[in-house]
Amino acid sequence: MAAADMTRTSDTGSLVRYLVTSLVEFPDDVVIEHEDTPDGAVYRVTVNPEDTGKIIGRQGRIIKSIRTLVRAAGSVDGTSVEVEVVG
Repeated sequence: MAAADMTRTSDTGSLVRYLVTSLVEFPDDVVIEHEDTPDGAVYRVTVNPEDTGKIIGRQGRIIKSIRTLVRAAGSVDGTSVEVEVVG
């Protein structure tokens, strides 16, 4: 198979799970809900209340970085992806 024949796909759900569980102290408490909307995919992340600050970061820097990475991965497929922290 030639390189031009290969298609690139992304698994944004796995990426969100990997990033979030890598950052938190209680990875077993992570719940990620996925919803397909007309505008694209939305991932709602719920973590242990003690881990909420670790996901958001100072001035929102961590969640902004997560969103940037996931949007970039989604753009491989031409998909719009959003990540929301529920709690």
